Amino acid sequence: MAKRDFYDVLGVSKNASPEELKSAYRKLAVKHHPDKNPGDKTSEDKFKEAGEAYSILSDQEKKQNYDNFGHAAFEGGGGRQGGGFGGADFSDIFEDFFGDFGGGGRSRSRRSSNNKGSDLRYDLSITLEEAYKGKKEDIKFSTTEKCNTCKGNGSKPGSTPDKCTVCGGNGKVRSNQGFFTVQQTCPQCQGTGEEITNPCTDCNGQGNKQASKKISVTIPKGVDDGTRIRLAGKGEAGTKGGTNGDLYLFVNVHSHDLFKRSDENLFFEFPISIADAALGTTIEIPTIDGGRAKIKIPDGTQSGKQFRLKGKGMPYIRGSGNGDLYVQVNTEVPISLNKEQKELLEKFREIENEKSNPSIKKFFQKAKNFWKN
Repeated sequence: MAKRDFYDVLGVSKNASPEELKSAYRKLAVKHHPDKNPGDKTSEDKFKEAGEAYSILSDQEKKQNYDNFGHAAFEGGGGRQGGGFGGADFSDIFEDFFGDFGGGGRSRSRRSSNNKGSDLRYDLSITLEEAYKGKKEDIKFSTTEKCNTCKGNGSKPGSTPDKCTVCGGNGKVRSNQGFFTVQQTCPQCQGTGEEITNPCTDCNGQGNKQASKKISVTIPKGVDDGTRIRLAGKGEAGTKGGTNGDLYLFVNVHSHDLFKRSDENLFFEFPISIADAALGTTIEIPTIDGGRAKIKIPDGTQSGKQFRLKGKGMPYIRGSGNGDLYVQVNTEVPISLNKEQKELLEKFREIENEKSNPSIKKFFQKAKNFWKN
């Protein structure tokens, strides 16, 4: 398919000024940007087409070649590199006058991102009771902080960084490759546009120093094992104007002697005797808040039966209220019986009937049918 004339693509005349070219391209790029037209192949093609046209017509040397030879100037031996934009770095073309799409200065944000301080990790162990109540704790860790002597700029007090001698303060350098111009981050200043010529003696021009830091952190109620808490800006200091990194707290909740946790619910097992299971009783159980609760065990309770205490579990970390506490009663068979206990149980076995043990009766009926068949 024949390519459209680049002037027609941008909707300008051959005598259009650089400002007119830029304005025309800006309107098309905003209109057809993929972020505004997700999944629209037509808009995507028009966006690329406008980018290619502008990359050629905005460069005087390439424009002259295009005016003389048309598309043939960029076909064959040296031609189209870089995915349809005439060898130009399209991200650089776009950022030259758009900044971060939708506003905000992409070049500055990129530099800030490149110089952002490192994120840090801190492992914090707490008990289940502390997870229930929440906790405030002071933590200490090693990090880097902005140098107080030079205020983080790396230069000796009274002096300021100079413009980078390689990029002239732009943070980028350009190189010509045939008809095309390639733009890259300056290797001398790493995109900051500045050079430290009179370094601070306290930080050796780094702008940051190693430090031991102590901060107070709040662990919210209901936090679970493995929860990650982000403390924005509490990581290592950025370099050359970059923002601080973040501090991530990884919470480890110790296992508990009594309670087992599943989300906001708690579980534990309570052993009862055969007599209490058969005759019924009232038991007193501990709760995670340090209190006590009573549960009535009806007569004939089978081993493994669960009782639910509503609202006696862990707090919901988002929202209000608590989960539930589930208590499972397990019947314990007595061991090391004395003579009197054995005699009583023997007598009980003699007088017990099938109605007292419906599950046993049902099982043996199934066994008889199995053997019969």
